[in-house]
Amino acid sequence: MMPSNRPLTCALLAASSLIAPQAALAATSREAQLEARLEKLEAEMQQMRADLAAARQEQAASAEQAQIAIAAASAKSEEAAAKVAAVESKPQPDGFKSGNTTVKLGGYIKMVASASRFSDGEVATNSLGRDFYLPQAIPTGGGTAQKVEDFTAKQSRFWLNLDTAVAGHSVKGYVEVDFQTSPGTQGSQRTTNGYNLALRRAWMQVGRVTIGQDWSTFQYTGALPESTDFVGTTEGTVFVRQPVIRYSAPLSRNLALHASIEEPESGTATLGSPALTENGDDRVPDIAARLAYAGKAGEGSLALLARQVRVDAAGVGDSTFGWGVSAAGKIWLNDKKTSDVRAMVTYGHNASRYIGLNFAPDAVYDPVANKLENVNVIAALAAARIAIAPQWRVNVMGSYQRVDYADSLTAAAIAAYNKQAWSAAANVFYSPVKNIDLGLEYRHGERELVSGADGALDRIEFAAKYSF
Repeated sequence: MMPSNRPLTCALLAASSLIAPQAALAATSREAQLEARLEKLEAEMQQMRADLAAARQEQAASAEQAQIAIAAASAKSEEAAAKVAAVESKPQPDGFKSGNTTVKLGGYIKMVASASRFSDGEVATNSLGRDFYLPQAIPTGGGTAQKVEDFTAKQSRFWLNLDTAVAGHSVKGYVEVDFQTSPGTQGSQRTTNGYNLALRRAWMQVGRVTIGQDWSTFQYTGALPESTDFVGTTEGTVFVRQPVIRYSAPLSRNLALHASIEEPESGTATLGSPALTENGDDRVPDIAARLAYAGKAGEGSLALLARQVRVDAAGVGDSTFGWGVSAAGKIWLNDKKTSDVRAMVTYGHNASRYIGLNFAPDAVYDPVANKLENVNVIAALAAARIAIAPQWRVNVMGSYQRVDYADSLTAAAIAAYNKQAWSAAANVFYSPVKNIDLGLEYRHGERELVSGADGALDRIEFAAKYSF
């Protein structure tokens, strides 16, 4: 029989009863620790979620602020661009200040190269008839035809515009010079080609009053065509610069009246000789008035002239009345005003120095009768300017003058006097850039004397001009 294990069993049961509470206590402690760790983790997770939400909210706010900043910067950039564009679109100030006067310099440099053929003789070198078209310089009478070539930069021109603020008013001034018409010693074409500076215009303007040297009020400069030549339509145009005192008054939005007293001077011929003499004997200023119209379709001018022609040599002489009327205008052919037609018609009675650069005498003095005999002229010009491309244009022009002398003058006594002249020309101009003009022109002109002797000029001319 096996020995009984009851005592051992009892001892084991007693021991387990002592250990079980301790194990239970240990398990409860671990659970508490786990629960605490879980709560801590949950708290940390909640904090992480809160931090993530805050970060996302902050990021969204930053993105919104960035967009606002970008939009503001873009608006400022657009505003700045608009301001720059506005400044650039406005005319930029030019010139410079000298005290309270604004001074602006302008002008152009021009060179002309011409090849001329005179049908009845040669014109002296370095003379006006070689420099530009001057019908009274065309030789007549059956001489030997001559061909000549000339290069010159005499037509280069400079001017100053002056504007001074005086007691709230603007006083304007203008001075213009060139090298074309200066008298006296001229440079040699063989060496220096130096030419004298000549005054063209010099005037001051206060309000409506202009005082100084300017174009005559009797002249409408808008009729002058674009030409490589100095004048272009010489025999058919009114062309005078001289000292004037002029008052200008606007009559309406498109109409103005100009009235002036101007320098008197008589260019007469003595019977038997066609040479002109500046007498310097005038006692009454010339009086001129012009109505000027400017509208969308074009421009118009109507001018009147009244003057005294006088000869007084050693107390012997005579005086006579002179007058003139000139109508001129221009019609635009397109909205850009790059194409137009223009014309002028002038009648003068003892007023020839104003027309065609004194192609005819103001009057003819008969020393035997001690009398000034009348001279009447009719002159006209017409021209068209056609833009054929943005940088190309064509000009065609023609002009004419006819002279009628008093019936008391015998044909033999005035045989060498000018009777009539006419010319026609065509050119093409190219402007590769705004300030550069290149032109090529052909001209034919004829002159006829009272005797019937005549002569002709054919000229091909190239011109290059830089304006500034």
